[in-house]
Amino acid sequence: MRFTEFNFSPEVLEGIEASNYENATPVQEQVIPPIMAGKDVIASAQTGTGKTAAFLLPVMNHLLNNHVDGQVGALIIVPTRELAIQISQHIEGLSYFTHLSSIAIYGGNDAQNFVAEKKALQMGADIIVCTPGRMIAHLNMGYVNMKGLQFLILDEADRMLDMGFQDDINKIIKTLPAKRQNLLFSATMPPKIRQLARQILHEPVEINIAISKPPEKIIQKAYVVYEPQKMPLIKKLLREIPYKNALIFCSRKQTVKEVRRELKQAGFIIEEIHSDLEQSQRESVLGAFASGRIPLMVATDILSRGIDIDTIDLVINWDVPGDGEDYVHRIGRTARAEADGAAFTLIGDKEQGKFAAIERLLEKEVEKAQVPAELGETPEYNPRARNHQGQHGDRRGGHPKKKFFKNGPGRR
Repeated sequence: MRFTEFNFSPEVLEGIEASNYENATPVQEQVIPPIMAGKDVIASAQTGTGKTAAFLLPVMNHLLNNHVDGQVGALIIVPTRELAIQISQHIEGLSYFTHLSSIAIYGGNDAQNFVAEKKALQMGADIIVCTPGRMIAHLNMGYVNMKGLQFLILDEADRMLDMGFQDDINKIIKTLPAKRQNLLFSATMPPKIRQLARQILHEPVEINIAISKPPEKIIQKAYVVYEPQKMPLIKKLLREIPYKNALIFCSRKQTVKEVRRELKQAGFIIEEIHSDLEQSQRESVLGAFASGRIPLMVATDILSRGIDIDTIDLVINWDVPGDGEDYVHRIGRTARAEADGAAFTLIGDKEQGKFAAIERLLEKEVEKAQVPAELGETPEYNPRARNHQGQHGDRRGGHPKKKFFKNGPGRR
């Protein structure tokens, strides 16, 4: 279905054309019509399906025709500042040919930004994208005006509840007018999301695009290794596999710092992103990564959701994520839009049980790739035996003991 078939206003169509959109994705085909019809919507869609434009375009189209001076038209609540920034940039591109105003409100900004946020919340803006904690900070000061709000959008609602924002969301919703259109997007639909939907949605249209699984076009492979074999393996993969942008995920920020240091010393052009960086540093690094000036990034799960960079064609999991949903979101950073991509996971000897659980969620076995012989003996992939017996069986013999990180500060 082409975007010209949705009956958008000419200004919105100009933004669509300038963004090089032609055909709607499945989630856009199913979500846009009920939103334009004024219905509440609850939608489950995996990452990379185009859901941001699915709610932005009809909301923008409505606000163009129903603009109210001095009022906030739409409030989009998201779990992280990175996602707030990205959606705000998306709005800027799509609304370029319109008179719509927008602002992103999130923590970590300087005093000047806070003043701009306060002005928008007092004097009105067509679209506000915010994180829950920052919005609560403004609400507590008593000047927020939401009387004219027409849309409430919760994006990545499951992530927000996992991060403990349930109370903040409830407080924000209590300040909003009862008559409004509500849109809820979530990668998964656990009972707590269903409960939240019952609280805020009115006779919603329910849309399920797909269960949370990675796109089939992502080439998935796993390497079963001992911990000290991870770094030499990653170096070999990065030297032998061509890529435009590669992203390495680690579960701990200390590991992120150590991996980045080792790879930089090995000659790779690489940067890191984690919660210890100032917001301005994170934005600068992300910009350099997105533009291709930095081809390689190592990050915590702070980047596993909501970062949409089409040129990421390789994702490497340094360690096995905590659960299947995190795995899906991590590897979903590649193969965006119509591009192809690969995702490799390094399974340490003590991580086999976690990876087996991920395979059960995926309902498929991920290919176990051959580890280069020069790296030495590797463990056998036998998660059931390890769960019952502890340390076991090599694929070819021995069991290296040493850590790959050098002695010094930050050693694991």
